[in-house]
Amino acid sequence: MGDVVLKMEGIDKSFPGVRALANAQFELRSGEVHALVGENGAGKSTLMKILAGIYAKDAGTILYQGREVEIPTPRAAQHLGISMIHQELNLMPHLSLAQNVFVGREPRQPLPFMLDEKKINAQTQDLFESMHLRLDPRTKAADLTVARQQMVEIAKALSFNSQVLIMDEPTAALTESEIEELFRIIRQFRERGVGIVYISHRLEELKQISDLITVMRDGHYVDTVDAATVTIDRIISMMVGRTIYESAPEVPEYPSDQVVLEARHLNRGTAIKDVSFTLKRGEILGFAGLMGAGRTEVARAIFGADPLDSGEIYIKGEKAAIASPRDAVRYGIGYLSEDRKRYGLALGLDVEANIALAAFRQFTGMLGIVNDDKTAKTASRYVDALSIKTPSIEQRVRNLSGGNQQKVVIGKWLTADTDILIFDEPTRGIDVGAKSEIYKLLNELAHQGKSIIMISSELPEILRMSHRIVVMCEGRITGELAAGEATQEGIMRFATQRSVMVATGADVPSNGQLAE
Repeated sequence: MGDVVLKMEGIDKSFPGVRALANAQFELRSGEVHALVGENGAGKSTLMKILAGIYAKDAGTILYQGREVEIPTPRAAQHLGISMIHQELNLMPHLSLAQNVFVGREPRQPLPFMLDEKKINAQTQDLFESMHLRLDPRTKAADLTVARQQMVEIAKALSFNSQVLIMDEPTAALTESEIEELFRIIRQFRERGVGIVYISHRLEELKQISDLITVMRDGHYVDTVDAATVTIDRIISMMVGRTIYESAPEVPEYPSDQVVLEARHLNRGTAIKDVSFTLKRGEILGFAGLMGAGRTEVARAIFGADPLDSGEIYIKGEKAAIASPRDAVRYGIGYLSEDRKRYGLALGLDVEANIALAAFRQFTGMLGIVNDDKTAKTASRYVDALSIKTPSIEQRVRNLSGGNQQKVVIGKWLTADTDILIFDEPTRGIDVGAKSEIYKLLNELAHQGKSIIMISSELPEILRMSHRIVVMCEGRITGELAAGEATQEGIMRFATQRSVMVATGADVPSNGQLAE
């Protein structure tokens, strides 16, 4: 590691009703990967957004390359050589990937008002190839899944010749193989002397990639420790001030034999290919697979968000006509999207309105007037039950941390009292303490007889929480495993099975088992 490139001291920041940072500090050296951890609301993202010019600090100093600086805007940060990959996606959906990567810096033709599309596409293609990313620069951002959009965000940040690179939950939507590729890129930048700030809730990966780990709690600096020697239990203790046994299994008692949802031969273009499965009362059914396997597409089709080409869905033995999300809710299905900001929340409304959003008829009288007392009591109950950190139920959802926004979405579907819940990456961007709370919540819901489909890119999470695990690859179900027989290696065999069999010219057996 080299010299100190960045030093933040005495940083204070307050928002209406919330003191986000109090005398916070952080130090980074060139060629160092420095992890920044803490529970949701600990202030880590706020501290880095001050460094990236998104927020203005209320007090404190920032020393960059030996001199005190003020960073009033993101563009000012980029000019200094500071770039940030945000936890929440910032791509413009109507633009191509190349236009998103080089927005504001587009190569021009001799006539300055005309973009050089050929050059911008070629430069983006070179960038994607350096990341081993198979994407067409001309594709519109709106056509990508969240995971692929996240990779484009990373490419965009890497396109700046930065001396400080801030990564806020960069692996939240990535699979294990994609994470390995990202780590390869990070190591390249470390060797070139770039200082990297790495924010993540996946504590095991921090020990893989980090040199130092700084812990924050409730807006305060706690300590900085050596990543190679510190234990996971010690990090968790500093983060939350209590012991959490994250490795303890959470699978509830075995579900009943009553089938509440059955999908028969679902097809939709190349994304869903002859998918059939059942979900039982009180069951947590895990869906595993690599990026692009079709898991989210299946969930959206069942919820009526995307139309099916063919196939049938049965709810409690009766054929269901689901042409829209409204139909799905009427059948008792709730969907927590992997992209909470885009599909799960009304960011301009407060916590109370968002929690009541999917069940407004419960709160209206004969004249259609909303019973404010009833919505307030319901919202307050779920704020307490889910430990949502908010100054009040009147706080706008856009002002909450990512993890607390996720909890609001869960509260919304619990308010709607749906019997079948589809959780797509339910703990994405959520810290270890909040993860434990959500695992307990899923457990309780299963005990109450709720049926849950849980899509997750974290194999330990799938193994920990599922009664059964369905594995998908390239739009097909390639395997099904009971919790007791499943392993990470076994899941990965099925998750890569389709591509292996295509390469060898073999067909996928209809029972989803590997060929002898």
